[in-house]
Amino acid sequence: MKVYKGFSDYSPVKNAVVTTGTFDGVHVGHKTIIKRLKGIARKHDGETVLITFHPHPRLVLQKDSDLKLLSTIEERIQLLDKSGVDHLIIIPFDREFSRLSSLEFVRNILVEQIGTKRLVIGYDHHFGRNREGTFQHLLEFGPMYGFDVEEIPAFEVSDVNVSSTKIREALIEGDIRTANKFLGHYYSITGTVVKGNQIGRSIGFPTANLSVKEEYKLIPKVGVYAVNVIHDGVGRPGMLNIGYRPTVGSDNEMTIEVNIFDFSQDIYGDEVKLEIIQHVRNEIQFNGVNELQKQLEQDLKDCKKILSVV
Repeated sequence: MKVYKGFSDYSPVKNAVVTTGTFDGVHVGHKTIIKRLKGIARKHDGETVLITFHPHPRLVLQKDSDLKLLSTIEERIQLLDKSGVDHLIIIPFDREFSRLSSLEFVRNILVEQIGTKRLVIGYDHHFGRNREGTFQHLLEFGPMYGFDVEEIPAFEVSDVNVSSTKIREALIEGDIRTANKFLGHYYSITGTVVKGNQIGRSIGFPTANLSVKEEYKLIPKVGVYAVNVIHDGVGRPGMLNIGYRPTVGSDNEMTIEVNIFDFSQDIYGDEVKLEIIQHVRNEIQFNGVNELQKQLEQDLKDCKKILSVV
């Protein structure tokens, strides 16, 4: 997949089959659109072009929004690459861009910049200033500018019955199974390993503390999770704790710390990706370190059972 930040390096491709959207999380609903996009491209000997936006429009237009996203832009690129898209154009979204009318978006972006021959959109898709553009607008603009339009039928979207909002709600509730089912892949968090207070090490459960630089990244409900830890391209089983460490914590700052099974390598400063497999339990305040240690031993057994680690 070729990735373009804006249009400076992009040249219109042969029979461009195009779709556009935020594609947060690249969930199974998005994959339905991409599958259709690829099918049309094969039929017409064309190339697929996906247009997305960064930052997310709501983060620009609603400064007080507390919206959290399922994927960082780097994660979105990786997921779209796996989906088999030929060209990914990331449009820098700002207030000036948001003022483009639906006609200007079609004429200036889809036609002049991209050379769209066929456009595929999801059901009830809106675009342009104040989301004024609709499928009916596209049906009018298509003949004017020489491209065909196809809308994914409502029944196909209903069959999938997935939205980014539903996935966010599931993660906030700690319902990882539902979130992963709707995503079609494991929900993940990527961060840099930083120094912690090493309390876990003192009770036999050393952890790697993760710092996630993107404030907009959604962190699931506090608690303990079974995870797959990816470091240097190698996956290892682990036990994740998201929370405020009520038993041993001295401040009110949330931490993301993972105990990687049978692993003692120094990875401070390294990037680690956590694939979250299953929620194990909610966060609990214990009556002391000994009680906490006993619970962690049980958590370890539970996580190994989930992950089928002997």
